[in-house]
Amino acid sequence: MNSDLHARYKRVLPSFLSPYYAEPIEIQRGQGSFVFDEADNRYLDFFGGVLTTMVGHNNAKVTAAVQAQAAKVMHTSTLYLSEPMIALAEKIADLSGIPNARVFLTPSGTEANDTAILLATSYRKSNQMLAMRNSYHGRSFTAQAVTSHSSWSSTSLSGLQVTFVQGPYRLRSPFSGLDDDAYTAACVDDLTQLLSMTSAGNVAGLIAEPIQGVGGFATPPDGFFGAMKKELDNSGILFISDEVQTGWGRTGDHFWGYEAHGIVPDMLTFAKGVGNGITLAGIVARADIMDTINVANFSTFGGNPLSSAAGLATIDYVLDNNLQLNAKLMGDRFRAGLDALAAKTPWIAEVRGRGLMQAFETVGSGGMEPSSTHAAQMLEATKSAGLLVGKGGLYGNVVRMAPMLDVSAQEIDQGLAALRTAAATIT
Repeated sequence: MNSDLHARYKRVLPSFLSPYYAEPIEIQRGQGSFVFDEADNRYLDFFGGVLTTMVGHNNAKVTAAVQAQAAKVMHTSTLYLSEPMIALAEKIADLSGIPNARVFLTPSGTEANDTAILLATSYRKSNQMLAMRNSYHGRSFTAQAVTSHSSWSSTSLSGLQVTFVQGPYRLRSPFSGLDDDAYTAACVDDLTQLLSMTSAGNVAGLIAEPIQGVGGFATPPDGFFGAMKKELDNSGILFISDEVQTGWGRTGDHFWGYEAHGIVPDMLTFAKGVGNGITLAGIVARADIMDTINVANFSTFGGNPLSSAAGLATIDYVLDNNLQLNAKLMGDRFRAGLDALAAKTPWIAEVRGRGLMQAFETVGSGGMEPSSTHAAQMLEATKSAGLLVGKGGLYGNVVRMAPMLDVSAQEIDQGLAALRTAAATIT
């Protein structure tokens, strides 16, 4: 019985873990854009295990690559040569856009962001970091220090001095009434003032998500981070693009989120969808930055042969099937449907995102007060309608959706129909 499994979950796992839904489901199998629970109920999956299953459940190419590698060797570590690891690093370096790139593979996005901060602070010989308000970069001690999201901040203790800059969450920003150019200029002015007022000079770096993930898919104007980087470059401050959720063509218009801003970052981090569910992440940096670490170092699980085989197969599937273009076309189709839903739903304040990374923020009907209740009701109602979505946002009032990169028009329309059905049950 699923109630028994839930009881076991609560008995043995930490209290800070909590499954979705009043009656949680166990996902037992998946195929393409669909998953099936313990009772064999079918759901259209528009969250992909938090943007991680990127090219469909049980993707034949990825599954075959993992099975073939598992039959050879699953683990060696970076202490040994590994053709899958090296081939994956070569491919990612070429795709990154970063000149003279070096790639360090890790098991998770948190560890990748940890490494980026280690590199920035070591390279600049400074413990001062910048991050964006409403940001989230992981659950480790270091990553928590650059997280500006009270509902996801586990501790205020840190060896870093972190200053948070006005960023992509525009709806509730003090600059919300400004147009794109004026909004960007105001945030850059804020950055300039913070550097003058709060730093002791020689700031190490700024880490930023091109579109904020846990922050509810908050999306800045194009060119936003380009304008910020000009100010950073004046002081030699490094720019780290956290592409854990925006990478691999998900935004449709670009392969990487940073490309919307006319810049090339000094470092980028990646994770989630790159392994289509297998634990795989990493960091790309210029060689002069990566080589800041000149002591013995390695990763036990980073770039293990099994994960690397999954990563290679996933990236090849994205490229061979031009899934970036599909993300653009299906993302536009999805967004048009979401905009139409929002236009007649008084408790949806805003639709935002890009490509197959879309969200809407819920408020009290007729006002702007954040409504986590509406978001929670939508989570339950979409499940009843056969659709899985996610939640996020500073106030827990954002419904997040990220269909598979190979989602079809029929599946997009089915998801929109489920969202309309769910919204009609909520007042």
